Amino acid sequence: MTTHSAAPSAKLVEGKATPRGKFPHIKRAGDFLFVSGTSSRRQDNTIAGVAHVDALGATHLDVAEQTRVVIENIRDILQSVGADLSDLVELCAYLVDMNDFAAYNAVYAQYFDYDGPTRTTVAVHQLPHPQLRIEIKAIAYKPLNVNQPTSASR
Repeated sequence: MTTHSAAPSAKLVEGKATPRGKFPHIKRAGDFLFVSGTSSRRQDNTIAGVAHVDALGATHLDVAEQTRVVIENIRDILQSVGADLSDLVELCAYLVDMNDFAAYNAVYAQYFDYDGPTRTTVAVHQLPHPQLRIEIKAIAYKPLNVNQPTSASR
């Protein structure tokens, strides 16, 4: 029997920060969803987890808050296509400084456990904005036709 799958489709998600380049927030290819690198940038281009602490312009960058907002942005992007964090199968996180690993890891553990997605965390020299401490890209598995019987069950 012949199976039909939809052509890959890409989407920009309303209410999320516009990507800083010509790429989608999310792309479906068959039963897989690919979420582009996501930061804590808000729709108005401000960045969550950034606090100016004095009149001289000293800035405090809170990687825990940025991690929380990144994961919630990924959740919102997935929900825009009928998926959720529970559908994630792989994450790759990019940290500007591995000294931020403990704070990032603590927030991550509030969303995922050993049944969650596989994960890789790497340090990078910099991200597209100097106030960003973390960016995460993700892959989810969400079958298109979950109610359609497979050939094995017919």
